[in-house]
Amino acid sequence: MARRTGKGAALVAALAVAALLSGCTEVVSGQGRMMPPDASKVSGLDITTGESGPKPGVPDADLRVENGDGGEMDRLAINALADVEQYWAEQLPKNFGGREFESVKRLVSYDSTGRGVEICRINTAGVPNAFYCSLDDSIAWDRGDLLPMLHEAFGPMAVVTVLAHEMGHAIQYKLGPDGGVTQATSSIVKEQQADCYAGNFFRWVAEGKSEHFRISTGPGLNQVLQTMFFIKDAAGTSAEKRGAHGSAFDRVTAFQFGFAGDPKRCSQIDDAEIQERITQQRFSAKDTDSGTGMGNLPVGERKVLDKLEASLRDAYKQSGATPPALKETMVDCADAEETLPASYCPSTNVIAVDLVELVRIGTPTKRGQAGGIGDFAAFAEIASRYALSIQKATGYSLAGPAAGLRTACLTGYWAGTTNKEGVELRLSSGDLDEAVAELLAEGSLIAADVNGSSVPSGFARVEAFRDGFFEGSGLCTRKYGS
Repeated sequence: MARRTGKGAALVAALAVAALLSGCTEVVSGQGRMMPPDASKVSGLDITTGESGPKPGVPDADLRVENGDGGEMDRLAINALADVEQYWAEQLPKNFGGREFESVKRLVSYDSTGRGVEICRINTAGVPNAFYCSLDDSIAWDRGDLLPMLHEAFGPMAVVTVLAHEMGHAIQYKLGPDGGVTQATSSIVKEQQADCYAGNFFRWVAEGKSEHFRISTGPGLNQVLQTMFFIKDAAGTSAEKRGAHGSAFDRVTAFQFGFAGDPKRCSQIDDAEIQERITQQRFSAKDTDSGTGMGNLPVGERKVLDKLEASLRDAYKQSGATPPALKETMVDCADAEETLPASYCPSTNVIAVDLVELVRIGTPTKRGQAGGIGDFAAFAEIASRYALSIQKATGYSLAGPAAGLRTACLTGYWAGTTNKEGVELRLSSGDLDEAVAELLAEGSLIAADVNGSSVPSGFARVEAFRDGFFEGSGLCTRKYGS
């Protein structure tokens, strides 16, 4: 997070907080009533916690692969691509005017740690990657470094995620202008579409239609989203850069669009939509470093906490609620449990913070050193407790999954108010990715009720935060007001 007031596009409009106060579930006259989401579901599917990965006892797919070694990574890749092809064989004609799916012409396995092979006019030696090449209609993957690393870090469905994304590029090439992609289409649009197409496929898997794989909509889907976080562009990368894929926030957004929608929704992602919602930005010369990492502030300093408190008061000033006091020591509370690094006590209207834990979370991890996530993650956890005070003042329950979703949404709303011109405490590149990291962590406080009970689904947590960020506080009460 940066202390600066430079030029920047405001991605959200701070809707009148009177809507937050009203607590009504009515949308604008004539548009009917918005039903609140079921906190026990993910895009209409039950939240499940079962095993994710290859289905036991299912024979491997029989696809012709060049340069393979028959090992575990190749078998996983082949089974993934076989199921992704089955998905598109069903969905392409259904969604694109009867257009028949044609399998990619080449599947190539290679080991980036060994002798290179020539694919798509490049030598694969030292290239840990997976990619689609339109020159010969091929999909290639590195079985020696990339796939094992993803498998170890996030499980087998991380490998499936990457290959489903690459098949998304194949679909773009096969559809061409019919799918909204031409030679002139920017990299960021192509990558966001491919992430969205991967989301389409994983909805199909979650519905139990995949032959070789299964995924839970709780921990399993969280791991898929964590994979999207891992393969994001580095903070400070311009969305206009050739080859840009998107920040974690942007990539997860595109994936969620696909999971909740159909392939036609994904093909509608274009430059106009990207300009409207993309959050990826370069670092500004005014972004503060202070030795904590580019764009990160020292969250344990009182003057920094004062700026955060002023930002929160300004965001919610129209609510009329009495601002909670912010104290640097934990205190006993009669009507709520202690939560770290910040707790809200309804009976005293006090937010108490643990500075040691706050600093740990707010200090980014550096190579070879222990650390946390970044300043925005720490600030957002405090903001979530502040959002509870607003809910208390406006008569909402502070306990249960609905309170957790509403809290995430209102925290996202606050984040949106820091992304406007003229504010002193302002979003910098990478801040929203820090929010995604926190929201996908076990026990996320941003999406937790007053007692620290988190919404079970990381997918739902991120979606609620994004709703508040882009749409404002009015949607938080209309959609999550039960």
